[in-house]
Amino acid sequence: MTETTSAPADRLDTAPAPVAWVALVPILLLSGIAAAFGASKYHLFGDELYFIAAGHHLSVSYADQGPILPLLALLGDAMPGDSLVLFRLPSVLITLAGILVSALIARELGGGRFAQALTAGAYATSTFLLLQSSLLATNAIDTPLWVAITWLLVRWVRTRQDWLLFAAGVVTAIDMQVKWLIPVFWVCAIVAASIWGPRDLVRRPALWLGGAFTVVTMIPALLWQADRGWPYLQLTDQVAEESQYAGGRIGFVPIMLLTAGVLGALLLLYGLYALMRSEGLRPYRFLAPAFVLLVIVFIITAGRPYYPGGMLPVIITAGAVAFEALPKPKLKAALTAPLSLLAVASIVVSLPFTPESDIAEPKSLMEAGMQISVYGQFGWPELTRAVEESIAGLPEDERPQAIVASSYWQASALQYYGNGLPPVYSPNRGFGYFGAPADSTTTVLRVISSEAELQDDMCDRARTLRRFDHRIGMPTASTGVDIRLCHPRAPWSTLWPELRRM
Repeated sequence: MTETTSAPADRLDTAPAPVAWVALVPILLLSGIAAAFGASKYHLFGDELYFIAAGHHLSVSYADQGPILPLLALLGDAMPGDSLVLFRLPSVLITLAGILVSALIARELGGGRFAQALTAGAYATSTFLLLQSSLLATNAIDTPLWVAITWLLVRWVRTRQDWLLFAAGVVTAIDMQVKWLIPVFWVCAIVAASIWGPRDLVRRPALWLGGAFTVVTMIPALLWQADRGWPYLQLTDQVAEESQYAGGRIGFVPIMLLTAGVLGALLLLYGLYALMRSEGLRPYRFLAPAFVLLVIVFIITAGRPYYPGGMLPVIITAGAVAFEALPKPKLKAALTAPLSLLAVASIVVSLPFTPESDIAEPKSLMEAGMQISVYGQFGWPELTRAVEESIAGLPEDERPQAIVASSYWQASALQYYGNGLPPVYSPNRGFGYFGAPADSTTTVLRVISSEAELQDDMCDRARTLRRFDHRIGMPTASTGVDIRLCHPRAPWSTLWPELRRM
C-alpha cells in the first residue's frame, strides 16, 4: 500500500468546481418541503416527550445523552402554539445543512455539478438521512454533525490546512453533547489513515489539539457520569437487546442499505469500490476501510443499523464523483434518470400521508420496533386520561401520593399531558435520575406493562385498576399497559438505586 503524505500536486493546484447552486437550490427546497411535511404529522414521539421532561431538569449530562436535545426540546416547547414543525425545526434545518455539506464534500473530491447534485439527491431521497428530520431526535442532530466532520477532514486531505482539523475537533466537541458515538469514527479513521494514508494525519498537532478541546469540554459530563457510576456506558446491553427487534446483527447491513435509499445504497457500494480502485480518489482511500471498520465495530457491539449513518454521505459522495468521471454521458443519464425517479418515489411513499385512522395496528413487537418512529407517537394523551380516571375513581383514602411508570416514555407523557396528577417518577433510563418518591410515599399508582407479573419488583401489595390499550400504540409502552395501585415493599430511598435500569 502506498503512503499518501501530501495531496497530489494537481489537487493542490486545481481549484474545486464552483458550488452547483442552480442544481442544489431546487433539491434543498423540495427536501425542505418534504422534511417540514413529515415533521408536521401525528404527535409528539416518546423520546421527544422525554427530552421535554429532561429539559426541565437541565444538567451538564444525562444518564443516556448529552444536554443539547433537552435544551432544544425545552426551547421548542416554549414556542407559541402547539406547532410540531416549530418544535422539530432544528431537525429540519440541520438536515438541510447536511444535504448541502454532502454536496460540498463532492466538490472537495473533485466533483462537478452532476456529482454535487447526485450526492444531494441521494441524501434527500434516503429514508434515514432525510426522514429522520421528522422528529426531534438525537440521530437527527448527530448525523449532520458527522457529515460536517467528514467534510472538514476531506478538505484537510486536499488542502493540508491544519485549522480544519482543529475545527473538526470543535464540531466533535459539540456532537459529544448529543451522543457519544463520534469517537468510534475517529478511531476507525485514524487506524485506516495509519495504514492506507495519509499517515501524517496522526502527526498533526491540530488533530490532537482538537481532541484535547473535546476532552476539556467533556470534563463536566464525565464528572457527572463518574459520580453516578457511568450510566451512559450501561446503555450498551440495552441497545443490544432492543436491536434484536430491528434485525439484530444479521440484519444490520441489509437494513443499513435499505435506509440509505435507492440512490444512496447503489452509490454507497460504488463509492467503496471507487475509493479502493480509483487513482483520482487515492488520497481519500482510507475512508473506505474506515467505514468498513466502523460497520464491523457496530455489528460486534450490537449497535443499531443507523449508527454508521453519519458516514454514509461521504462514501455516497465518492460514488457520485466516480460515477461522474465515467465516459459515455448518455449511458450515465439513462441510468441516473430512472434511478432518481425511483428514489423520489420511494421517499414520497415513505412520507406520512396515511391518516391516523388508517394506520394499521402492529402485528408484533418486531413490526412495531421496525416502525417505532410511527407507533411511538400514539396513545400518550389517552394513557394520561386513563390514569387520571383511575385516580378519580378511587376513594380519597386510597388515592396515590405519586405515580411510578415502568417506562421513561410513559413517565414523560404523564408529566407532559397530565392535569393535576401526583408527582411522576420512573426508574427507567435518564428519568431514573430525575428524582425518586419520598420515603413517606406509601401508595403509588404503578403504570407498567401488563406482561409483567402482578407482584412486580417494587410492590409489596398491588391490584390492577384497569388495563389500557391503544390500537396503534407502542406495545408495552402505550398499549398493553396495566394501571395498578401499589404499596412499596421498602422505603424508596432503599428501593430506587436497585430499581434504576437503562
